[in-house]
Amino acid sequence: MRFSFYLFLAVLSSIIVLFILLPIVATLSTQFYDFDGLLEALGDKAVWNSILLTYYAAMLSTLIAVVFGTPLAYLLARYGFPGKSIIEGITDVPVVIPHTVAGITLLAVFGSNGLIGSFSPVKFVDALPGIVVAMLFVSIPIYINAAREGFSSIDIRLEQVARTLGASPSRVFFTISLPLVARHIAAGAIMSWARAISEFGAIIVIAYYPMVAPTLIYERYVSTGLSAARPVAVILILLSLAVFVVLRLLLWGQKR
Repeated sequence: MRFSFYLFLAVLSSIIVLFILLPIVATLSTQFYDFDGLLEALGDKAVWNSILLTYYAAMLSTLIAVVFGTPLAYLLARYGFPGKSIIEGITDVPVVIPHTVAGITLLAVFGSNGLIGSFSPVKFVDALPGIVVAMLFVSIPIYINAAREGFSSIDIRLEQVARTLGASPSRVFFTISLPLVARHIAAGAIMSWARAISEFGAIIVIAYYPMVAPTLIYERYVSTGLSAARPVAVILILLSLAVFVVLRLLLWGQKR
């Protein structure tokens, strides 16, 4: 009976793993039959500029998420206050709305005639700041939820003991709470960064140019076809997998 249950779990799990893995493997294997196309893409300056821009913008959005999302995650995990459920719902809204809609809503705020864009000295439309805010909007719920789970997992008595010994709330936060959730914060930041890299819908609405990697892939697919888009997609897949695996290994080493 126990073997049957484990077999049941293994079969269903294998289906999901294959569902994720097969498209990636098929894309990579198909491209390696056209190795000249991959070499041409590797030597294309526009490809590398778009990839580096993608990683840079994703890093900026992740840093902003960590700086501003960590205090909110701590408040949601530790305190009850009027409207808390509303705040929790608001932080999850970017997850449920279509990303092209997210881009339109961002234009209402950061566009040339938007609430902020109309007077801001920083240009958002078709500029790096527009890419960053689009990435931040869609990825920050991932970070906030991961950090909140981390703070919730801490035994609150540890913080209470520190307070009874005379530590201020800020000292407890920075010397006890933050170090204890460092792994959760790192994991949330990695996932938020990965989500930012993959964003497309919101970005093309507010900042089609300069082109990030997903936009460049889309543009080449529409204008030239699959043979032109696939090499860039393969490069992005390989680089993202490499970076993601290294970060995960570092995180695993920290856990050990």
